[in-house]
Amino acid sequence: MIPSSPVPRLILASSSAYRRELLSRLLLPFEVVAPDIDETPLAGEAPTDTALRLAREKARAVAAKAPGALVIGSDQVATLDGEQIGKPGSHAVALAQLQKMRGREVVFHTALCLWDGRVADPERAAQLQDVQVVVAFRDLPDAELDAYLRIEQPYDCAGSAKNEGLGIALLERIDSSDPTALTGLPLIALTSMLRRAGVPFFNL
Repeated sequence: MIPSSPVPRLILASSSAYRRELLSRLLLPFEVVAPDIDETPLAGEAPTDTALRLAREKARAVAAKAPGALVIGSDQVATLDGEQIGKPGSHAVALAQLQKMRGREVVFHTALCLWDGRVADPERAAQLQDVQVVVAFRDLPDAELDAYLRIEQPYDCAGSAKNEGLGIALLERIDSSDPTALTGLPLIALTSMLRRAGVPFFNL
């Protein structure tokens, strides 16, 4: 374990307001820097590998501009029958996603990377973890799905539903060991990583 003093600079490598809100719950001072990377999945890449690779690339890209900092990168990929389900970007695509997922179980892979800029060896600088969440969607009619989308407009969310908002009404069950993973930042996994990096949470 790296000594807990002094506390390093902490950066969230994300443009997501959801991840920013989640990280703020830990009451740690942090900065937000949006990573500039290509998030396109590679040909033949497994969903887990996509999520882990992008989380690592986001953290590493920001860490390169912030020597000595701890950088948090995260990425989420939703899958149904092994097929990746991305951010819809439009009402029509979101409705098609919800129609395909209704009455089904969808697996969300939320990958997390903590990049420690104090570690010289890039092969040892990153802590990585894929937190999986299984979500069972209710079998709802088109009219309800369409009405939900028009109210909440979750077009920037993988899977076309905000579980932290009205989208919870679309869900029948959420199975996960880390309750904030579905929203985009698994805080149980993250606090474990930060502890290993020597970050204190309580001033005793």
